[in-house]
Amino acid sequence: IVEKKTVRELDVQDLMHKGCITIRSNATVIEAIQKMQKAQVSSLIVEPRWEGDAYGIITRKDILSKAFVPGAKRLNFSEHRVYELMTKPFVTVSPGLKVKYAVRLMNRENVHRMPVLNGSKIVGMLSFSDIFKKLGR
Repeated sequence: IVEKKTVRELDVQDLMHKGCITIRSNATVIEAIQKMQKAQVSSLIVEPRWEGDAYGIITRKDILSKAFVPGAKRLNFSEHRVYELMTKPFVTVSPGLKVKYAVRLMNRENVHRMPVLNGSKIVGMLSFSDIFKKLGR
């Protein structure tokens, strides 16, 4: 009899969303918002600016917490660039990592999603939502 693996024991690649939507680092914040809305995603991978540069990530939380503020600090979405709000570098996980370790890392880093990196290529995204959907099944 083969025992079914618990969610904790699955590999990240078993739960991740395959592929990622990217955006240029010099794109405007409004372009990022529109791309997120069109694709119905909550984050975008920010492409490196030059060879050897690191990828970044911009999330809805980045936009709402850093740009959508009252008073003189608020940003004009059509003038400010993605690289001004993104997180870079970001923490990644590998496709073969067990979900239980990915969750620990996400909690420690206080993030809700992590890009999945296979070598130097981003192959997917793992989020708390992906993991939660699998619980109880």
